Amino acid sequence: MELNNKFLILLILIGINLGQAQYKENDWKERDTWMKVSELFEIAEIKQGSMVADVGCHEGYLSIHMAKVVGASGKVLAVDVRKDRLEKLDEHLKKRKIKNVKTILGDYDNPNLPDNSLDVVVILDTYHEMDDYKEILAHVKKALKPKGNIVIIEKFKEHMLNKSRDEQMEAHTLAMHYVKKELETARFIMKREIKDFGRWKKEEDKRIWILVGTKK
Repeated sequence: MELNNKFLILLILIGINLGQAQYKENDWKERDTWMKVSELFEIAEIKQGSMVADVGCHEGYLSIHMAKVVGASGKVLAVDVRKDRLEKLDEHLKKRKIKNVKTILGDYDNPNLPDNSLDVVVILDTYHEMDDYKEILAHVKKALKPKGNIVIIEKFKEHMLNKSRDEQMEAHTLAMHYVKKELETARFIMKREIKDFGRWKKEEDKRIWILVGTKK
C-alpha cells in the first residue's frame, strides 16, 4: 500500500510539472511556435499606447510580449494570485530591463485592477480555474474603459465534449458556450468568437478558442 501511495504521489507531481511546463521561461521559445501571439494581439486590439492587463500571468510569458507591443507609452498590469510567480516575473523584467509592466497580487475573487483604466483585459488559460468568475467579471468590467475589451482564451479538450461545466473545470478545460453565456449575463457585448485558433502545445485534442467581449 505504501508503494502504491508513493507511486500515486509521483504521478500527481509529474502531471503538475507537465501541465505547467509551458509557463516556465525555458519553454517560452517553444510556446512561440504555436501561440500565434501577434495574431492574438490583433484580435484583442492591443497596440502601442494600450493600457492592458494579463490576468493569470504566471511568470509573465504573455505580459512580456504585451510590453513590447504597447511600448513606453503603454502599460501592462500583470496579475496572479501566487506571489512566487510574480517574484519570478519581476526577475524576468529586471533582466530584460522592461519598465512598463507592473505586477499585482490578485485575490481569488478580485484581480485588484484600477477602475476605468484599461483598454484590454486578457485572461489566458485561467478562466477555467476561476470559481468566483461572476465576481471577477464584475471587477474586470469596472476596470475597463468604455468600449474596452475582455479577451478570454482557453484550450478545450475535445474528449470533454458534452460534459457539465463542473466536470470540464475538474479536467482543467472549458467549452466556449459556457463562457459566452457568462459574458452575456455580465452584460458584455460579444464582439468576436473564434472557435479554432490552433492547437494548444500542438496537441490534437486541445483546441484553442477565443472570445472577445466589449464593455457597454
